[in-house]
Amino acid sequence: MPADTVMNIVLAAQEMAGLQVLKQLARSSHRVVAVLTEPPRSSQDGRASLWNVASDLGFKTWPARMVKDPALGERLRSEQVDILLNVHSLFIIHPKVLAAPRFGAYNLHPALLPRYAGLNSVSWAILHGEKEHGVTIHKMEPGIDTGAIVYQEHFPVGDEDTALALSFRCTQIGVALIFRLLDAVSATPDALPLIPQELSRREYFGKEVPNGGDVCWKDSAERIVNFVRAFDYFPFRSPWGEPRTKLRSDEINVIKASRTGRASRAEPGTVDLVSESGALVAGGDQWVLVKKLKLADKYFAAADLLKPGDRLEASAQRPMGVSNYAQF
Repeated sequence: MPADTVMNIVLAAQEMAGLQVLKQLARSSHRVVAVLTEPPRSSQDGRASLWNVASDLGFKTWPARMVKDPALGERLRSEQVDILLNVHSLFIIHPKVLAAPRFGAYNLHPALLPRYAGLNSVSWAILHGEKEHGVTIHKMEPGIDTGAIVYQEHFPVGDEDTALALSFRCTQIGVALIFRLLDAVSATPDALPLIPQELSRREYFGKEVPNGGDVCWKDSAERIVNFVRAFDYFPFRSPWGEPRTKLRSDEINVIKASRTGRASRAEPGTVDLVSESGALVAGGDQWVLVKKLKLADKYFAAADLLKPGDRLEASAQRPMGVSNYAQF
């Protein structure tokens, strides 16, 4: 194929990464046959929803759940679709749909496969204290996140990086990898590097929320801070909700926290020094600096809610919500 070949593309997408890919596709020479995404749930979703942006750009919009219908495969063939791109859309695609595009279907996964397959991989990587994360483009097959790897790019994870910060980085790198893929398929599709995954190293993460969302103050300070960072999409909604703890009779959320490196011999959860910088709370081995809290849907500096001698405890266990996009 000539390098400047125009391809017919179907985009199944959601979230900011999907929006960025769509906007770049609109500026490219390729033809967007349709965009599979979720219609806005309410007027509050605004014109920035992927569905509305696609409509404004003049593209056909199809409900994302159509990928589960084998009949979509015939429709893609009739439209002579060359490639299907899946960018953060979480519906499981029917095998007959995956087989329909001329050059295959490819998924952008915000993690290094095979280690972090499934949902909320950015958060799980932070929780596990990973010092490196990355993005994977892989060819799709009927299994979830199991297809051969085409491209993968690594980047370091800082001690203060939040789930939001890593998500932005994954989007930035991932969008570039998508267009690297399109350039390669346009030129020499048979030359794509298709590297089988080492599935013995695979770990799949589902909808579960670690520890039910409760902060365990008996954990090490590193584990506590990683837990808070893993939930931290502030000021946006987190797919895991917000870490919970209990102050007297009130359930509060821990929004921001950092390590101090200072050893603690106090009972875990005990509040010590409180200042404008935050409140020192005893972890299992060191003091944790708690900076921002939430009570009854309002955000507070830690100093506004905590005082020396307070004791934070485990909240009553209850199921936490999952992302609105975690739909199968």
